[in-house]
Amino acid sequence: MPRREPEDIDPLEIEAELDDESGGDDQVEAALERVRRAVFSRRAVAFAAVFVVVILAFLYGVVPQLPGLQDSLSKVKNDGDRSWLAVAFALELLSYAAYIWLFRAVFIRKVPRVGWAGSYQISLAGVAASRLFGAGGAGGIALTFWAVRKAGMGRRLSVSYLVAFFVVLYGVFMIALLATGVMLRTGAVPGNDPFAVTVIPALFAGIVIAIFLLMLLVPGNIERLAERWSHGRGRLAAVGQRMITAPALIGHGTRVAVRLIRERDVGLLGAVGWWAFDIATLWACFKAFGDSPPVAVVIMGYCVGMIANVIPTPGGVGAVEGGMIGAYAAFGVPLSLATAAVLAYRFFAFILPTIPGLFAFLRLRRKVARWQEEDATIQSKVLPA
Repeated sequence: MPRREPEDIDPLEIEAELDDESGGDDQVEAALERVRRAVFSRRAVAFAAVFVVVILAFLYGVVPQLPGLQDSLSKVKNDGDRSWLAVAFALELLSYAAYIWLFRAVFIRKVPRVGWAGSYQISLAGVAASRLFGAGGAGGIALTFWAVRKAGMGRRLSVSYLVAFFVVLYGVFMIALLATGVMLRTGAVPGNDPFAVTVIPALFAGIVIAIFLLMLLVPGNIERLAERWSHGRGRLAAVGQRMITAPALIGHGTRVAVRLIRERDVGLLGAVGWWAFDIATLWACFKAFGDSPPVAVVIMGYCVGMIANVIPTPGGVGAVEGGMIGAYAAFGVPLSLATAAVLAYRFFAFILPTIPGLFAFLRLRRKVARWQEEDATIQSKVLPA
């Protein structure tokens, strides 16, 4: 039987090698572990708590005193339609249910021991970590990676499937941002079309989508080829080989995401549900304090504000609110209405997962300890043989 060259190997066959703990560098795992330790250190927790308290005090204490905003903040406290706010609360619950559904759809075949309970705990604890510790969502990513590793998933395969999860999740966001921006600008849907909050965000989304599509072109065996090329060529070649690890894993994760989509797993609709129900929560908050802008304007203002999540503040507090309110002001939405609706929405989006997420994290730690005991028992039985 002729020996296959690396160029002839199906890229998806690399998955078996990614699951091999003995192969490849572990710099990705080391980096995520450093993030997890830094994010969940006592100092980081204390800083995050103080920062969030200060920002919320500013938003709900100082901002109401600013000229022209007294009316909008008094609406948040006194004038919101309780029925619509209840609808917003229910919609936000559905958003988190969709997120859990998506997590299970992506990971359950690789770590079946997680189950529905584990999916709930990992998902909600990860979202709470992102809300509390910010850093562009790094806290939630690091916690999710730690959890699936403890569940028994291979080191580099965990990174690959984590990439696939976020490619599916944020692929929906970027497509919505691109499509809505184009439709508003061309007049295909009702709503104002200021250049700064339609064309520029749509271009940004298009570039991001193009980058990840290009990742599909990264050969699945690029690390093997780089290792063969760098052998005996000195330290610089070895450094270059290590630098290839990240694009290789991103490329493989993107291919995994495409494969999951092609398999038409209904659980992937959780990505649509996460964004759709969250945007619907904001829409319901607009209805609670007056009249909602056109749906396309609600979507675009939401997406533009969410881009501010990349700013490393706990939960994007301050940045997201300012981004959303500014976007809606650019669309011509009255400032008082936009401020009231956005602050009410952020209350649901920030507070709702935080306390349950902390309890989920505590239960997850106990579950992880049980997994470790089970693995130790299995190992003790296998080693003597």
